[in-house]
Amino acid sequence: MPAEFDLYGVYIPRLLVLMLVALLAVIPLRRLLARVGAYALVWHRGLFDLALYVLLLGAVSSLSRWYFT
Repeated sequence: MPAEFDLYGVYIPRLLVLMLVALLAVIPLRRLLARVGAYALVWHRGLFDLALYVLLLGAVSSLSRWYFT
């Protein structure tokens, strides 16, 4: 598993790439949850969004570890 990605000579840490992928995944998921009305069941929307992002980051990290091995 590479620790850094080479993007035209600029080395980008793997965690930064994983964070961007998780961010791109959480944006449409938040819109879907808002459209469905799931936020009415949530006590604190900001904390819920943060927890959702952390969960997606963990999932993306696990998938990348599985993919590169």
